[in-house]
Amino acid sequence: MKTGIKWKGNVSFLAESASGHSILMDGAPEAGGQNKGPRPMEMLLMGLGGCTTFDVVLILKKSRQDITDCEVEIEAERAPVDPKVFTHIHLHFIITGRNLNSQQVERAINLSSEKYCSASIMLKQTVKITHDFKIIDA
Repeated sequence: MKTGIKWKGNVSFLAESASGHSILMDGAPEAGGQNKGPRPMEMLLMGLGGCTTFDVVLILKKSRQDITDCEVEIEAERAPVDPKVFTHIHLHFIITGRNLNSQQVERAINLSSEKYCSASIMLKQTVKITHDFKIIDA
């Protein structure tokens, strides 16, 4: 896997993936940014969220659960001084579907967290990661 980052002035950077996609990242205004894109640490959380929801949806579909939507809300705490690493990340999954089995949902989330989500498994080596979920019957 490869990516490239190009400085675009001030504290803005264009990230380009090997698959041909790009996204602009920008620093906070108090750091000289112009709020043109997400902060790099926000991107890290977005990557974690994308990785784990990918797994959860796939596992639930393979478990023949009638899932119609999956969201994850992520809240993170950071150390107060440099390096301002994440100290705690909480993922709140909102799973929508028809007659979803709560044990299957919990199993899918745990499998993602413990076996499949590379981002989660890597981050939890240094960060406390917790999760919970809510099921919406639709």
